[in-house]
Amino acid sequence: MTLLQIGLGLLAAPALCSSIYLLVLTALSRANRRPSPSSRKLRFQIVVPAHNEQKLIARTVASLRKLDWPEANRKIWVVADNCSDATAEIAGSAGARVIERTNPARRGKGYALELAFRASAMENWADAIVVVDADSDVSSNLLEAFASRIEAGAEAVQAHYGILNPLESWRTRLLTIAKASFHTLRSRARERLQLSCGIRGNGWCVTLPLLTRIPYKAYSLTEDLEYGIALGRAGVRVYYADEAHANAEMAVADADAGRQRQRWEDGRFQLIRSQTWPLLSSAWRMRSRVCLDLAFDLLVLPLSYVVLNVILLALLAGTGMLFGLPLGGWLWVAFGCCASLVVYVLRGLQLSGLGRSGLLTLCCVPAFIAWKLVVMFGHRRSGEWISTGRNPS
Repeated sequence: MTLLQIGLGLLAAPALCSSIYLLVLTALSRANRRPSPSSRKLRFQIVVPAHNEQKLIARTVASLRKLDWPEANRKIWVVADNCSDATAEIAGSAGARVIERTNPARRGKGYALELAFRASAMENWADAIVVVDADSDVSSNLLEAFASRIEAGAEAVQAHYGILNPLESWRTRLLTIAKASFHTLRSRARERLQLSCGIRGNGWCVTLPLLTRIPYKAYSLTEDLEYGIALGRAGVRVYYADEAHANAEMAVADADAGRQRQRWEDGRFQLIRSQTWPLLSSAWRMRSRVCLDLAFDLLVLPLSYVVLNVILLALLAGTGMLFGLPLGGWLWVAFGCCASLVVYVLRGLQLSGLGRSGLLTLCCVPAFIAWKLVVMFGHRRSGEWISTGRNPS
């Protein structure tokens, strides 16, 4: 019986810690106060890394050209990385400066960004560098949101990263709710606590002096999280700009969505293995709340895994009680975790703006978890940069 209690305790620990952590962030997820307007004098270099994005690159460049910012104080660069299509030609015709990069041995978004950052540093024109994905549409106030925070003292800023096609399928609706929970909810809470919201891959900005001080050397499958962690370990927090967004297309077809999911979660598990201990060590050595929170953020697994953890705990405790074992306490722990996760998801639904359609979509969660498990245990592809199939609007 003692061994059983210890086993259930070990099973309950990750679910309980994750649920409490997410519930605290949920409670702190109201909108933050916006900073004062900027002087509109900062100069921005907007970098768009692209690999075989001929279908969408023109739309993205057009969106960036509509930004509400003095035209003399912004430049748009597209890095056409190992492209075999017309990405470079289309981006140039749309009004961007194009940097073509060909290096089959070193492929990936991280290498494309490193090249652009190095070129920008050599030019030494910009005050700050902005990264926008090649399949994105941005809000007109993106640069104003960055500038107002930089002038208030920020060195790194992340805008809201949302989904451009939320209603295209049940999966994109679920991902919209998930992103509202993972990005909006958590980032609002971290901003309120003056922690780092991290780098989320799309719609982020760093000052040129920061990039010089902490060079970009992130080449993993989740290069965005990797660089955000490097900033945190250097004592730099990433501010959150809730009022601006960079929304990207999500894959709809099963094969494309499966590759996206594998890439994201494989990269995250790699970072858990490589960065958790260094973050905890930095948190202790530097007495850094930012590093401690970044470690917690890594250790909280994707929600579907936490849900499976809670279900397994409830099943084992409930089965034991059917055989007369005194395991009711663990069943209450499972119910408490479940209630916390429901509150977290419902708050994400509220922030997603999907309303009733999103509430109905939550009925698809079991199907999503089953699909995800099949994907994650399925055939693995190489970690190279592969353009995801999408339907441009």
